[in-house]
Amino acid sequence: MPKTSTDDRDWISEAIRKVDADANRSADTHLHPFPLAVDGIDLYLKDESVHPTGSLKHRLARSLFLYALCNGWVGRDTTIIEASSGSTAVSEAYFARLIGLPFVAVMPASTSLEKLALIEFHGGWCHLVEDPGTVYDEARRLASEYGGHYMDQFTYAERATDWRGNNNIAESIYEQMRAERHPVPAWIVVGAGTGGTSATIGRFVRYRRHDTRVGVADPEGSAFLDGWLADRADVTTTTPSRIEGIGRMRVEPSFVGGVIDDMVRVPDAASIATMRWVSRVLNRPVGGSTGTNVWASLGVIEKMRQAGETGSVVTLLCDGGERYSRTYYDDSWLVEQDIDIAPYSAALDDLEKTGVLPDVD
Repeated sequence: MPKTSTDDRDWISEAIRKVDADANRSADTHLHPFPLAVDGIDLYLKDESVHPTGSLKHRLARSLFLYALCNGWVGRDTTIIEASSGSTAVSEAYFARLIGLPFVAVMPASTSLEKLALIEFHGGWCHLVEDPGTVYDEARRLASEYGGHYMDQFTYAERATDWRGNNNIAESIYEQMRAERHPVPAWIVVGAGTGGTSATIGRFVRYRRHDTRVGVADPEGSAFLDGWLADRADVTTTTPSRIEGIGRMRVEPSFVGGVIDDMVRVPDAASIATMRWVSRVLNRPVGGSTGTNVWASLGVIEKMRQAGETGSVVTLLCDGGERYSRTYYDDSWLVEQDIDIAPYSAALDDLEKTGVLPDVD
């Protein structure tokens, strides 16, 4: 942007006020205890689906808008462009409309129809590409064409959020856990889409000197786990993740491997079976990434049980399942994708009865 005029400065100030006010209008997200028959170990779900735009990405979008506004990258005539697998775009469309700016989401053509409808409901426009690996370059091209600003969540997620506190998701978890029987979690388990959430939580844990370990659950098709194991940022994959919102074909710039204590690969069948199981237990639909998070958390809990450890494990309920009625909740879609959830569903049934999670061959 050119040098900021007084009128532009006033507009930016008012835009920041509006974005900040969004956080003040709603209480913090809920922390739900999840019923498990495992002695001495408690599982909690941090319910990010209750944000105004229905997902964890509402926090990220708010931070990205504040970051861009305070850096002088966005003005009264700026078109906002983002590359997204859906949920971030929903949330950014909401904030763009809040401050009166046009918004374009560049997304894979496979993105759920429900998410496309939500983006349009919030005033955004969806630009679909067939190859998910091209979303970054296409977003840059559109930003240049429109004279707009490419938000670039995959670069700025880890730096736009104040990881030291200021009611970020990590500080919220610890505040809400204070009265529980194991107030300092043994583990916090999250997925990685940009890497921003694991970076925020991992940095906060170290800054506050907690004994909590941070685990990351990575779906099939994602480059994060292999990049973390090899300690390399140039690892890529050839097939995109089928679990929307997490997993990327490259190691994103916001992924900070040094704050992660362990990572696991979660099969798509396990994610979807667990998503459906959690939905039945809670009597409400949850999304696929929640299934990924919970399956990985159950693996952590089983290892704790075998080692005779007690404590608490916290993971994220990232979004509601209403967005996935044509995919993860559709048995015909599972057949088309050659996904067999039966072995994982059986293992979860055993866990419910015995408190022990069996191995799945």
